[in-house]
Amino acid sequence: MKDLVLIGGGHSHAIVLKMFGIKPLPGVRLTLISDVLHAPYSGMLPGHVAGFYDYDECHIDLRSLAEFAGCQILVDRAIAIDFSKNLVICQTRPPVNFDLLSVDIGSTPATLSVPGAAEYAIPAKPVPEFLASWNQLISERQNHPQKPLRIVIVGGGAGGVELALNMQSRLGKEEGRRKKEEGRGKKEEGRRKREEGRGKKEEGRRKREEKLENLSSEIHLFHSGAELMQGHNQRVRRRLKEILINRGVKVHLQEKVCAVKKIERETNPQFPTNYQISCKSGLELECDRIFWVTQASAAHWIRESGLAADSNGFMQVNDCLQSVSHPNVFGSGDIAAMVNYPRPKAGVFAVRQGKPLFENLQQFLLEKPLKPFVPQEQYLGLIGTGNKRAIASRGNFMWESWLLWYWKDWIDRQFMQKFTNLPKTGDTK
Repeated sequence: MKDLVLIGGGHSHAIVLKMFGIKPLPGVRLTLISDVLHAPYSGMLPGHVAGFYDYDECHIDLRSLAEFAGCQILVDRAIAIDFSKNLVICQTRPPVNFDLLSVDIGSTPATLSVPGAAEYAIPAKPVPEFLASWNQLISERQNHPQKPLRIVIVGGGAGGVELALNMQSRLGKEEGRRKKEEGRGKKEEGRRKREEGRGKKEEGRRKREEKLENLSSEIHLFHSGAELMQGHNQRVRRRLKEILINRGVKVHLQEKVCAVKKIERETNPQFPTNYQISCKSGLELECDRIFWVTQASAAHWIRESGLAADSNGFMQVNDCLQSVSHPNVFGSGDIAAMVNYPRPKAGVFAVRQGKPLFENLQQFLLEKPLKPFVPQEQYLGLIGTGNKRAIASRGNFMWESWLLWYWKDWIDRQFMQKFTNLPKTGDTK
């Protein structure tokens, strides 16, 4: 019996598990180590933030997927690899033995270089912690809709821009829902006041108040570069900046955040303490939440365990998705850096790597030659703008339409459909 251990429940590993369920390999014991039982699907997360998808629609149920694959699932976080004994060291459980290992743990925004960011900013990854903070914010907004709110997003890449637009959309919906509810009461009150001869005066006061209420939430987007989304063409960058500004998002370009601190003051315990970000230019801004969506970084234990890594700490793999330093270790998704084919950290590449990874894991176990995989040079980016419209970006091409959002929605739902209604077999813990 050979032990194949999968670390992380990323997109590639979800596909690997599905394919092992369809095509099992006798004599192989599968184990998945994941700190979550529901893995987020990155393609639908912005729509979830905007309120278009519920939790189940944008999360893969790893427990049922593991059952289908006949895979044991250990709910824990890997923190090291001991290659002298072929053991995966976990945070809480005993070490896990392996003969073959595959790593698909994604990445996290780089925050440690900015003082205070690791303590007070909310990184976009890990996703469960991010969603918990976002849901808490929405809950507070629903319970205290008139409390002023200022959100800061640090990072003007595709992730930061899409997050800003979808957050703005959701907050706008919450405010619209509140005004609609208030409007019913105010309509009745206005009728009564008009009957008393004071209708016009009350109407004027209400309008003045509504103008102030429109300013009750702000989103600020900070980016160190001169332009947003530098991995996309000029038309896409210009159009998205225009949309952000038209939606009231305050865009701060060429502003490098150099410090984050907590403001020590007496506050209502129902609300979070305010924070302050400082930029190298001298700009300072107080805010209620700071979301960090900057350049991706790798888990430190990859390099510390002895795996070959690039200058950013990402695991180096060859054309077969095999570690260049340890033949019995494979890697995919954001955590892996293909030596001969460097690509951006994007979910589309993790999805495309799923099938080649499965094939090479089986080839390795069968002691057969591995198959090289060549990722596409360009990919079609579909950027949701938070209002059921999307912008398509590929090379110098750009197209904006509501049709694109529904096409993206169909693609995402088709992907998620692969992991639902699976037969239940195997063993889970």
